[in-house]
Amino acid sequence: MEKNNKHREKEAELDMQKVANRVSMITIAENILLSVLKLVAGIFAHSSAMISDAVHSASDVFSTIVVLIGIRLASKEADKEHPYGHERMECVAAIVLSMILFMTGLGIGMDALKTIVAGNYSEMSVPGALALYAAVLSIVSKEAMYWYTRYHAKRIDSGALLADAWHHRSDALSSVGALVGIAGAMMGFPVMDALASLVIFVFIAKAAYDIFKDAMDKMVDHSCDEETERQIRECVLMNEDVLGVDLLQTRIFGNKIYVDVEIQADASHTLAQAHDIAEAVHDEIEQNFPKIKHIMVHVNPAM
Repeated sequence: MEKNNKHREKEAELDMQKVANRVSMITIAENILLSVLKLVAGIFAHSSAMISDAVHSASDVFSTIVVLIGIRLASKEADKEHPYGHERMECVAAIVLSMILFMTGLGIGMDALKTIVAGNYSEMSVPGALALYAAVLSIVSKEAMYWYTRYHAKRIDSGALLADAWHHRSDALSSVGALVGIAGAMMGFPVMDALASLVIFVFIAKAAYDIFKDAMDKMVDHSCDEETERQIRECVLMNEDVLGVDLLQTRIFGNKIYVDVEIQADASHTLAQAHDIAEAVHDEIEQNFPKIKHIMVHVNPAM
């Protein structure tokens, strides 16, 4: 049984790596192409918002590489120094990604603020239509990449890949801000282009905070949600030899779950019978909850 479980875990990890590699390669290619197109459009159309958006897309290339490294490290087998595995390395990758995202946004926001405070609005150049077209292309392509990456992140339960999906969404939202700013500048309000860059920073900062918070929850042994714990408890009580649950504790370790449960059993059972009950409860939980990596079952005599 133990050997089969390890074999299944290994297959799942290999599948996770393959999916993550494929999605990441597509993401990198798309971001390189898009960042070049937006940079060219921003320069030729004289749009600071579009240039800021190009920098945001370029940062996605580096962040995707961070995600790839994190997933690869998280998939390593347990060893002597790391007997519980390396799943938290994916959380580390997500935290690094959130930092990169925030610093990128902060640079964009500071540049925009300096332009607005300077106040030379009459001297600001009006963006050309090319920047507008680039913004529309960015919104469509980045939103499509968000849904594509999100789908595969949910499929393999990857927090780092999901963080990368939200990076795509933040890029799409920033392009919406760029679109509004460019359109406003073309309509006779040049400062709108700089204001759009400031709005882009807000969206990026919010995405960075959400990614950071989710990763930190997984790093500090945050418990599962109440619904998951309720389902685990019900699974345990389905065993007719279990007379009650004295304790149920869960903790999220990377993208896996660890469970400690104390059950009540008839006090007249022999040690061998109590062991068989605990083993049956262990197997039932494992079969019904694929995300659970480790289960510790303790048997208390019912009084």
